Amino acid sequence: MHVMKTLSILCPVYNEEAVIPLFMDRAAPVITALQERYDVRLVFLDNHSTDASNAVIQGLMEDRDDIYVIRMSRNVGYQKSLETGIRTVASDLYAFIDVDCEDPPEMLLRFAEKIEQGFDLVYGIRTDRPEPSHIKQMRRMFYRVLNGMSDEESLFLMAEFSMFTREVRDSALSENNSFPFVRSGLARVGYNRVGLPYVRQNRIAGTTNYNLVGMTVFAMAGILASTTLPLRLPVYLLPLWLLLVTLFGVLAVVKASAWWALAAFLLSVGFIGTSIAFIAMYVARTYKNGLARPNAHIQRRLSRLPPGDPAW
Repeated sequence: MHVMKTLSILCPVYNEEAVIPLFMDRAAPVITALQERYDVRLVFLDNHSTDASNAVIQGLMEDRDDIYVIRMSRNVGYQKSLETGIRTVASDLYAFIDVDCEDPPEMLLRFAEKIEQGFDLVYGIRTDRPEPSHIKQMRRMFYRVLNGMSDEESLFLMAEFSMFTREVRDSALSENNSFPFVRSGLARVGYNRVGLPYVRQNRIAGTTNYNLVGMTVFAMAGILASTTLPLRLPVYLLPLWLLLVTLFGVLAVVKASAWWALAAFLLSVGFIGTSIAFIAMYVARTYKNGLARPNAHIQRRLSRLPPGDPAW
């Protein structure tokens, strides 16, 4: 008797009560098509929503037995909710997709085709998105800089929108990381992979939970998770720093100018302060990783977990 492989579609949500039904309208035909070849489970990752998102999902579960929900005991953030999802759910294949339909659910069919062709990781490459051109340019510049700084191979313009095998999942979870950056973890482990280009779409409804502060935090998380260059850079710049401080000091004495002395002081403070700041951030991350605390706890009373032991 042929047993279908399980495919778990993990969909993070936070205060998306108006979006979830619209997402289901788009996702339901895709799930039906995939169910011809897979045992499909749609798992919502409720990041402790404060609106009626969980109630909406509970209502969907009354009508369908292939929908599940994992509710976090508190808001742990987007990346940790994804990590909790793949750590909790037992499956042969996994897929990540956002509920706002900016990443089209229909592409999951193309992802599955590539998996069936022998790829272990299939991911979306965002070639364009509906936002101002200067924001697009800043994003591309950030990804290029991050790609150049990374200690290990990274995948340019890769996001979390992807499908991958159990083997990739196990490898990505093998590291003990209190600050998961999922796209970096998936890229790091290698395997046979392919990217599919697509144009990101407008949000189907509601308002985004991202803002400038969130983007800045995201950028810093990407840097700290992908590279140790900020730790090594002071060593590379040390000769130049010593030369400039000496030059400014000599000019301050020769010209009897307080401005050159101030320049030497600010250069020293900036160099040392920035170095200490990055060292402190890396040490803090190392300390938190050493504690080995779970990244999230599940509020089981408001959850319905898929069957299976994730440790199998």
